[in-house]
Amino acid sequence: MRTLLLLLVCGAAFAQAPAYQPVGNMSQLMVDIIYPASDAVFYIGRNKPKNDVEWNQFKTQALMLAESGNLLLMPGRARDNDKWVADTKLMIDVAKKAYNLAKAKNLDGILDLNDELNTACVTCHKDYRPNYGRPQPQK
Repeated sequence: MRTLLLLLVCGAAFAQAPAYQPVGNMSQLMVDIIYPASDAVFYIGRNKPKNDVEWNQFKTQALMLAESGNLLLMPGRARDNDKWVADTKLMIDVAKKAYNLAKAKNLDGILDLNDELNTACVTCHKDYRPNYGRPQPQK
């Protein structure tokens, strides 16, 4: 009886596991979601939100950046369980700060995140993009 109950519980747990269906590849995630969302944070000082609509648009970009980190951690996308996870969490953490600061309409706080976001991006790119930061040969 105990074994049967255990099998039922385990079966229910497996039946409820989400079925991930990646649509885009890593390059598409970066170019179409992560770069535009990170640019919104990087360049907020150039086009400061002036009203609730613009603050909500920025807040959406910050949330997309934070949640895109979860997309990078999906099975089949995570390159490893070490540096990849740590690097991704750097991005998620700074984007979450940007999101919370956007809710408070704290422009100065968001501007102060620039170096932290840059560090998150550069750290990951150095770890996972071949030849990142190296001069390219002249043609």
